[in-house]
Amino acid sequence: MWTATVFTLFPEMFPGPLGVSLAGEGLSRDIWSMEARDIRAHGIGRHRAVDDTPAGGGPGMVIRADVLSASLDAGLDRADSRPRLLLSARGTPFTQARARALASGQGVVLICGRFEGVDERIIAARGLEEISIGDYVLSGGEIAAMAICDACIRLLPGVMGAEASGVEESFEAGLLEYPHFTRPRAWEGHEIPEVLLSGDHAKIKAWREAEALRITRERRPDLLKRR
Repeated sequence: MWTATVFTLFPEMFPGPLGVSLAGEGLSRDIWSMEARDIRAHGIGRHRAVDDTPAGGGPGMVIRADVLSASLDAGLDRADSRPRLLLSARGTPFTQARARALASGQGVVLICGRFEGVDERIIAARGLEEISIGDYVLSGGEIAAMAICDACIRLLPGVMGAEASGVEESFEAGLLEYPHFTRPRAWEGHEIPEVLLSGDHAKIKAWREAEALRITRERRPDLLKRR
C-alpha cells in the first residue's frame, strides 16, 4: 500500500481535503494510507518547546534539530527507503514527473516546516530533500504536503476512473493541456470548434496538439525551452 507519513506541528490538519473526493475514496478502499505524527510530542520541557531563536540573530524562530530528529527517529524505521521530503520555499521545484515517480514507489515521508524553517544540520543528518511547490511562501508545509500527496494519489492504480485521464493533461508531455468543451453545442453565442464535432480523430488529435502548443507558448514559454 502506498503510504504517506507526515511530520507536523498540526496533525489535526490531516487528512483534511485528502479525505474526500477521489483521494478520500482511495483512502477508504485502502489504496493508500496516511499517518500524521506530531513533532511537538518530542518537544523540550513542560511546554514541549520545538523551536528557538536563530543563531546569529534575526527575526523569527527555527525548529530545533534535536526535537525534529527525535520525532523522525521515533516515527520511521531505519530500513524505510521512502523519500524524505522537507517542504521548503528554497527547495527543488515539484513536477508532474516527480509525482509519477513517487506514485510508482512505496510512498513518501513529508516534513512540514514552520516559522523560519528547520535547523540546517538535520537536513544532511537525516537525508532530507528540500522540495517546493511554487515560487511563494506559505505559513507552513502542511498545505504543500497535501498538494504533493494529492498529485501522487490520483495517479495510483484504481483511484481515477479512467486511467487515460492522468495521461492527457498539463505537464505530462511537457505542454499545458488543450481546451475542453462539452454540451450545449452553442452557449451565449460561443460554439464548440467544428473540428471536435467532425468525428475525424486524426484532425481532432492535430487540433489538440496545436492548441496545447499555442497555450504553452503564450503562458509558459519556459516549458518549451525545457522540452
